[in-house]
Amino acid sequence: MVRILGSPGRSRRLRVGVALAACTALVVVMAVPALAVHDLDFQLDGNIATSPDTTIGGTTQETDWQDLFDLNGDKILPLPAGFDEAGFDDDFVVNANGSFNSSDNTTFATGSKDTLPITPGWQCNQDNNVLSKSDVMNAYATSYVAPGGDEIMYFALERNANTGTGNVGFWFLQDATVACESPGGSTAFTGDHTDGDILVVSEFSQGGAVSTIQAYRWDGDANGTLNPDSVAEGAGCVGSTLDDDICAQVNTGTLTAIPWLTANKQDGVGHSLRVSEFYEGGINLTDLDLGGRCFNTFIGNTRSSTSLTATIFDFSLGQLGSCDSTLVTTPSAGSGGSVSIGTGSVSVTDSADLDVTGVNTWSGTLSFFLCGPIASGTCDTGGVPIGSAVAVNQGTSMPVVSEAATLTSAGRYCWRGFFDSATQGVPDATDSSTGECFTVTPVTPALDTEAVESPVDFGQPVRDNATLGGTATQPGTNGGFNGTYTTINATDLAPAGGKITFTLLKADCSTLATGTGSNPQDVTVSGNATYGPVSFTPDAPGTYHWKAQYIPAVGDSNNIGSTHNAACDDTDETVIVRTIPTEIKTRQSWFPNDTATIASTIGNLAGGGTVVFDLYDNATCTGTAFYHQSFDVTGGAVTETFTTTNTTVPITTLFTDPAGSTTGKYSWKVVYTPAAGDTAHTGKQSACDAEHFNITYTNDNGPGTDLP
Repeated sequence: MVRILGSPGRSRRLRVGVALAACTALVVVMAVPALAVHDLDFQLDGNIATSPDTTIGGTTQETDWQDLFDLNGDKILPLPAGFDEAGFDDDFVVNANGSFNSSDNTTFATGSKDTLPITPGWQCNQDNNVLSKSDVMNAYATSYVAPGGDEIMYFALERNANTGTGNVGFWFLQDATVACESPGGSTAFTGDHTDGDILVVSEFSQGGAVSTIQAYRWDGDANGTLNPDSVAEGAGCVGSTLDDDICAQVNTGTLTAIPWLTANKQDGVGHSLRVSEFYEGGINLTDLDLGGRCFNTFIGNTRSSTSLTATIFDFSLGQLGSCDSTLVTTPSAGSGGSVSIGTGSVSVTDSADLDVTGVNTWSGTLSFFLCGPIASGTCDTGGVPIGSAVAVNQGTSMPVVSEAATLTSAGRYCWRGFFDSATQGVPDATDSSTGECFTVTPVTPALDTEAVESPVDFGQPVRDNATLGGTATQPGTNGGFNGTYTTINATDLAPAGGKITFTLLKADCSTLATGTGSNPQDVTVSGNATYGPVSFTPDAPGTYHWKAQYIPAVGDSNNIGSTHNAACDDTDETVIVRTIPTEIKTRQSWFPNDTATIASTIGNLAGGGTVVFDLYDNATCTGTAFYHQSFDVTGGAVTETFTTTNTTVPITTLFTDPAGSTTGKYSWKVVYTPAAGDTAHTGKQSACDAEHFNITYTNDNGPGTDLP
């Protein structure tokens, strides 16, 4: 943490962009002859610069620290072949005038021991005057995969002074959250140990000779223990002919032209280090059965000795990458999308895209969970497991699609994808974001109605039918259970229920019809079908309208209610109740009558005579008269008139007679007979051909027209 100090209480970073680094990688390839850790591509020769044409054990070594980091300590990308990740941490403070400042807020507090768990156990402190030989300037590390597949970790640190024997340690931790920086006073570390964490301790002389280097394994996780039996032992790298798995090297001469800023007690801040102020080493993790892990954090420290219980002083903590796993899942319905419940069930899946970085080989399982219907939130916990966990590794083709889940209820659902890592240092990953949520929409069934008949005579019932179609089955209740999620993969699907309510309205489309029967009236529903007829007898003639409403069963989220003919504009639902019909037809009839006047040419008529009227249904006055009436003559006057009073013998017609029909001929015969003793007057009779008639008529055979 290189800092430039200005006025008290203020500081600014000398540089930014400290390298991010990732984890070691494990690659399994065809075996090649084993080489010592110092015989590989990286130059463990006690300096930072790349020495040209260096060949050790048949391997041309082409890489050193200056090939990994630039003048700011940032990674030089791309890294050389075989190098997975590299991390650099600066750990010294510079005054405003560029001079060295011995304060440091990342030193171990009293009581911290390598043998203790990280949390609780380790604390850091702010030290305003770090002892020069214990003051770490910079620390860095890199991971490398050899051609044979062996995983190698290289590490280095720089000290401020080289007085006396040097003792250093390096932790390689899998937990990426391990950290501590004191604001002033003892501060607890964050993070924990993971089984397989590695501690390297080493001792070297002022002259640059490395006497010992040993590696120890942490057994168990957070509250485990540091195994006191070393897993590897070694010494110096340069000149060694051993097939060693671990070695270290210290600079035996002054190093100049270091690309990044460093400092030492004699020369101050600059780009050079004196003898034994630079330390580097390497360890073959694969040969020591420590490979296949993701070491996310490195800590270089100074210490009182190589003892595991030694006092530990200053430390420089960096990230050797962040071995990470990222899971992005997308539902088949689309992120925030929707899908219809259809006929009562819909099949959905989840698609998981898993990205594991920082390690070449990894494994684990992918699991899928589904929550719903839920009103809000996401599927952070619980849910119905969909299918079995799917084994995945670095060779698995992405995305991985879940087994299908059958949803039997409309509503809002959310997926959760979960990656359960089986690789040390690779974290689990989950996606239960809002992008995993989607909606299953209900259906709106079709409701069509039609009156059975119209018009209807007053006093007769009016009737209506309703046809319901496009319904979905009701939600199942025997599906996967987590909380109330019983509609997922359910099989007990019942037809749509509820009822259809029929209502008969008067012509104004708002007033309920009155009469005999129930209005409104309900019919129970069971799926798609035609329901009815229902009937109702209005108590008055007029125009009526049927209206029908489908109401789903309580708890049926799959079907939306609907109303047909709410505006009374469907003519199929209009019924005319007419008045009791009448008919009118006419036929003519006549009561024929006749009038005769008897006149005496000389004197008055004598009384006692008769006037006889006969009506014949022919023109010749023959046959039997069908009407006869006789009058007595009073006498005493010159004339006397007689008129028939027929009211009983009619001339009739038929309703069905065609228009312009004729009845007749008819003839009247009138006879005047004087009294027997009246010899003064003569008798007279009318002539048949003189008084006769036909009747032409047209009758109305109905049914007539309504009154206005």
